[in-house]
Amino acid sequence: MSQKLPNMLEATIQKIREMVDVNSVIGTPITTPDGVTIIPVSKVSVGFAGGGMDRMSKTASADNPFGGGTGGGVKVTPLCFLIVKDGNVRMMSIPEPANSTADRIVEMVPDTLEKIADFLDSRKENK
Repeated sequence: MSQKLPNMLEATIQKIREMVDVNSVIGTPITTPDGVTIIPVSKVSVGFAGGGMDRMSKTASADNPFGGGTGGGVKVTPLCFLIVKDGNVRMMSIPEPANSTADRIVEMVPDTLEKIADFLDSRKENK
């Protein structure tokens, strides 16, 4: 097989390296005027694939043409913030979004119950 596929894979990996660096995982610290430092922390997921083939020509004198392709993707998911104040470090988590309808319903239950309780309380006050 020709060297075209390894070259394409290397080009894809290089592009991913350009998109993701250490600052994608541990973000640049942000300092507020009152001396609090906030550091974002994220999860990085990377995937790539490639494939190709040499096709034999019908005539012996012709070059063997190559067909192939590569692709990749990067996903950055925020996880938490580290908050540094007066030498103390706190971690503030970022909840993951709901993945399914059932998860969304479970997330909505506390707010829905609170709204129902408020509605019932307002009806009691009106009586």
